[in-house]
Amino acid sequence: MTAYDVIVLAGGAAKRLGGADKPGVRVGGRALLDRVLAACDDAALTVVVGGRRATARPVAWTREVPEGGGPLAALGAGLRLTTAERVLVLSADLPFLGPGTVGALLGAAGQPGREGALCIDPDGRDQPLVAAYRAEPLRRELALLATEYGGLAGLPLRLLTAELDLARVDAGPDAAFDCDTWGDIAAARARIREHGAVLDEWITSVKNELGIELDVDTGVLLDLARDAAHGVARPAAPLTTFLVGYAAARASAGAGPDEAAAAVAEAARTATALALRWEAEASAGSDEAGGAKPDAGREGTGTP
Repeated sequence: MTAYDVIVLAGGAAKRLGGADKPGVRVGGRALLDRVLAACDDAALTVVVGGRRATARPVAWTREVPEGGGPLAALGAGLRLTTAERVLVLSADLPFLGPGTVGALLGAAGQPGREGALCIDPDGRDQPLVAAYRAEPLRRELALLATEYGGLAGLPLRLLTAELDLARVDAGPDAAFDCDTWGDIAAARARIREHGAVLDEWITSVKNELGIELDVDTGVLLDLARDAAHGVARPAAPLTTFLVGYAAARASAGAGPDEAAAAVAEAARTATALALRWEAEASAGSDEAGGAKPDAGREGTGTP
């Protein structure tokens, strides 16, 4: 894929979440920001505009001026750090964004004559924070807007997108799904638990939590577990046990039996904490819908 940079906007006030730290709210045990970062992990540079926090992979940090100055001010701040010809621009609250959508946006933005590409939602509305832009026209239009209005703070995104020749990408119902309310958070948490999605989501979360980069053939492992246990009632259990074993083996390579036992215990504790967070999310939906803030622990660190 052509080299590209990413700007993730993570500094909003989250008023409809009661001022909660939205990028750090967990869906499927992972912070929303980390889920977005996972979709574009092959970027040359990732800039996050917002308050610093622990993240699943390294990023560069910056803030808009003034803080709280809105998406165009944030975009301008992030763009100053990028150098690639194409820039992916994302909000930090997209739980279902995937590499396929990223690739589709970058490909559409590279069409002759186009200055970028953005997603449209199921209702046909433009989503300028799920988009890829050519850096040169993006810089040009931001500079013109800053000159015309005396700055970028408080300006709406439509002033920018109206001046650019943008392709539209229909990436399906989930790619542009964003989490503005506790109802949205509850819907996202419910969706990842749907049949056909829950195991992939769970295994991805476990691998992320344990720091494992490993492609797992879940079908083979489930078949093995079924044969060994004469049928699988809780398929997440044997898969998680395998990942715990792998993490422990890697952590204790070349060490003695005592160190290996300690590594197994530590990995098991980490995975157990993740499972408890999944359970807590399922039971917290009604409280959060009423405006209560979740106990998210130390955001982005994996510490319960």
